[in-house]
Amino acid sequence: MAVAVTKDNFNQTVSQGVSLLDFWAPWCGPCKMQLPIVEELSEELQGKATVAKVNVDEEPELASQFGVMSIPTLILFKDGQPVDKLVGLQSKAALQNKINNLM
Repeated sequence: MAVAVTKDNFNQTVSQGVSLLDFWAPWCGPCKMQLPIVEELSEELQGKATVAKVNVDEEPELASQFGVMSIPTLILFKDGQPVDKLVGLQSKAALQNKINNLM
């Protein structure tokens, strides 16, 4: 299960290794299609990379901090630094590729 990220646990979540953050909202259609992919990656990458999600309705500060204008937006972090940003629905293969390239 992907970790729910808030401003309180954000730094701890992305500070080490590779992290994928899915910025989403419950009312967003494409986000609902992205969610099962994110959950699958979370299970498959357990112990190798962190896969987490940020509800933009509950965490507007995080969304604006990373310039999230439309959702879903997926941001890849390496040791706490954002290194890649993907806007719109992403395939599992595309996300796996990006994560593997950072590990």
